[in-house]
Amino acid sequence: MMNQVRVGRQSAIRIFAQEYSDANLPLEGVGEYAPSFIITKLGAKINRAIFGGVIDRLERRDGDNGPSYSGQLRDATGGVHRFQIAPFQPELHADAEELLARFESGDRFLMMMVGRARWFESDDGGLFTSFRAEEFCIVEREIYVNWLVETSEATLRRLSAYSLSLNSDNNSEALKAVGVPSDLIEGMILAKDHYGDFDPEIYRVGVLQGLSMALNSNSDVVLLTESPVVSESDEPLSSQDDKSSESTESEPQPQGDVEDVILDVIRKSSSANGMPYDSIVLACVEAGFSRELSEDAIEDLRDIKCQIIEPRFGFFQILD
Repeated sequence: MMNQVRVGRQSAIRIFAQEYSDANLPLEGVGEYAPSFIITKLGAKINRAIFGGVIDRLERRDGDNGPSYSGQLRDATGGVHRFQIAPFQPELHADAEELLARFESGDRFLMMMVGRARWFESDDGGLFTSFRAEEFCIVEREIYVNWLVETSEATLRRLSAYSLSLNSDNNSEALKAVGVPSDLIEGMILAKDHYGDFDPEIYRVGVLQGLSMALNSNSDVVLLTESPVVSESDEPLSSQDDKSSESTESEPQPQGDVEDVILDVIRKSSSANGMPYDSIVLACVEAGFSRELSEDAIEDLRDIKCQIIEPRFGFFQILD
């Protein structure tokens, strides 16, 4: 009996927050045990998903049936995955309380979660998506990086299928003929009927953000040998060394710590939207830091140390 139940369990799809939060097409299952799905614009059929990010919000509510928890994880696209833990999931409550205690103490950390798709309709007909948590854990950066790469690959596969579908009639035979993978055809047909044509550029940008974060995650030791070695002997330098020294002196030298510069310039922003990305990088460059080091530090403060947030793409604020 257990084997029969497991056979029908839906695979967990890897998906970035932007694609899932843009979706507003539910597909209700027919029958008591039939799975239901959220169909994204790229044709993904989401019944269960595996997702990750920095903990961005977590709170507990006590009701007649017991406590429930709601929160959100912010991933590399800047979007958030909203999730809930229900009163009828007592097996998850102890771990949720531990997470809540850490979050309320000011700790911020990377998490991975498997969740089942949920949605509700507002009075004006809007559809809001979230997940009911099934499993979750705090993870190290390496685990999150693996998820970023795998999710980028899955998103690129859907983007490729969508591009192929643009030159095809919207039926199974035609989509298969142009090369759309068979497991994406049903979702693609439903998505194109519901959403029509759209510009998928925002999802390509999300993939670039994810891959950039993954690549930069291994750059901790980069630039450690960039500073020129200065001789401390009393011997006079050669004329060639003099020229090298003069050219080095003409370049601005770093002043303080790059992360302190980033935090300081964001704090001084008077805009309600936050400090623009380019302005932060410019301030770091003017302080003598390389653009590459500045960009890496911004991502580290946002995604690893969780001291800043990106509430709107390209704008940053201090995380209170």
